[in-house]
Amino acid sequence: MSGEYDLVIVGGGISGASLLYTTAKFTDIDSIALIEKEPEIGAINTHHTNNSQTLHFGDIETNYTLEKAEEVKEGAELLAGYLENHDPDREMHAKRSKMVLGVGDEEVESLERRYEEEGFGDLFPKLRPIGREEIAELEPKVVEGRDPDTEMLALQTPDGYVVDYGATAGSFVEAVADDDGVDVYTGTEVTDITPTLEGHTIATDGAGRFDTDATVVAAGSHSLQMAKELGYGQDKVLLPVAGSFFLADDLLNGKVYTLQMKKLPFAAVHGDADVHDGSITRFGPTAKLVPALERGRISTVGDFLDVFGLNVASFLSYANILADRILLPYVLRNLVYDVPEVGPRQFLPHVQKVVPSVELDDIERAKGYGGVRPQIVDTEQKSLDMGEAKIVGNDVIFNITPSPGASTCLKNAMRDTHTVVDFLDGEYEFDEDAFREDTIGEFPRAE
Repeated sequence: MSGEYDLVIVGGGISGASLLYTTAKFTDIDSIALIEKEPEIGAINTHHTNNSQTLHFGDIETNYTLEKAEEVKEGAELLAGYLENHDPDREMHAKRSKMVLGVGDEEVESLERRYEEEGFGDLFPKLRPIGREEIAELEPKVVEGRDPDTEMLALQTPDGYVVDYGATAGSFVEAVADDDGVDVYTGTEVTDITPTLEGHTIATDGAGRFDTDATVVAAGSHSLQMAKELGYGQDKVLLPVAGSFFLADDLLNGKVYTLQMKKLPFAAVHGDADVHDGSITRFGPTAKLVPALERGRISTVGDFLDVFGLNVASFLSYANILADRILLPYVLRNLVYDVPEVGPRQFLPHVQKVVPSVELDDIERAKGYGGVRPQIVDTEQKSLDMGEAKIVGNDVIFNITPSPGASTCLKNAMRDTHTVVDFLDGEYEFDEDAFREDTIGEFPRAE
């Protein structure tokens, strides 16, 4: 079961699976292993019930700067191209309209400025401003029941990719699992990683020990835990944010976003039809702080405490972040959304901003939905870092929150593949041209 490998990837979510696909298919690395603690690939945050199912391009995410959108756009197009190429029957994804909705003079002006002056119209050729009548044609419920004198504008695009990231992760692994030199171990938990002269030795609870020249840990929140055990990331802790959703019946055809606050980029409520059942509309996410690394698993509370450290710097960092006059009220409001009877009533106005005619009886708290998104806290600056969290050490990479998550999984895999090849002293090559042809080369451009 155990053995020697050039590369071992720890974690079989979308991040680890995309790296396995990229290295196994587009490099000549001789031996690669993927180790996943769950019985199935993509079973935790990558599972389709535990995330927003959105492929983020940066076109309707109003907290993104133009520079951020340019970076995210390529990552999204890589994955969209993969889906166009490998999922023609759309079993893993659906393509629908998506829009960011501005209601009232101030929001309308903000969207107009974003499209015309800030360059988003030029960066995204398929993005276009539409008024009340066109909004009603695409999303009747968004206009129905709204004050006819209220100004409305939306930035809309047909590139609304709705993705089952769990199924996509599975497809990455399935595509290469039978290749020579590739081994996939599920139901196998890593218990220890020890540096050696040649790389690392990885101990597991069921498959023995693995000796590897290069290691990539893509285990979500647990990545920082493993990094700290090896002496990396000592100036970082996690602020785990658990997202949830409310469900309603068949209200939207595609994705409808609201304007986001720059200080709370994960907070803007949106509505969209579920990837596998268009008759279900999801509204969310809510976002509450939880002292655990996985949703609903008490055993990971101890893991959170390991990462947190229970030291003065960690407590002072949390206090500084949560004292913010915008963030603190937001955190307290989200605690209320879980309270029976009271929660749906308090969340209803957010839903009504998207669909005005919705009533309290139309929505219900989604049971069994939502995962944990680890936000990085810098204990030296005592600040919340919303960007990508990656730690590169000696022959090892730790991916904690590759921003913006699953949307940039292939771009992150491309970067990590270059790093892994460097770790292996240039003995192997990465055919990036073939990788791009297989992915972004298949993305449908605007005519």
